[in-house]
Amino acid sequence: MRIVHATLEHLDQLAPLFADYREHFGQLLYPESSRKFLENRISRKESVIYLAMPDDEEKILGFCQLYSSFSSLSLKRVWILNDIYVCQDARRQLVADRLIQAAKEMAKQTNAVRLRVSSSIDNAVAHKLYESIGFQEDTEFKNYVMPITEDLTAR
Repeated sequence: MRIVHATLEHLDQLAPLFADYREHFGQLLYPESSRKFLENRISRKESVIYLAMPDDEEKILGFCQLYSSFSSLSLKRVWILNDIYVCQDARRQLVADRLIQAAKEMAKQTNAVRLRVSSSIDNAVAHKLYESIGFQEDTEFKNYVMPITEDLTAR
């Protein structure tokens, strides 16, 4: 398995997988909006997307998407592992592990102070994975969310 940095050339393959990911989390597919969203992130260099692919194929087994942020207290970059998804037929093949290891390496290379990830409270599988890779549950800070606009894609 190889991990590659997504480019616009991967968009035709990545967009349907991204739409599946969104559907997995209860959103409507919106394939064109999903594609445009990814196209904008990649072309504007607003996120880093890694793809897991078999050594001998161009098929995407899974992806992760990271966004950059900063810590004012440590005066360093923070990477947010915002999205991670593995195709149903590629699960239990360490795809997520490899994607997260690539994200961790990129965080080190960019001199980041930390890599953050969130998951739903009841996603025990994700919790176990994250903890096995070295993530620690944040016991210092409690996170809150304030909706600003209605999520039109949830319709």
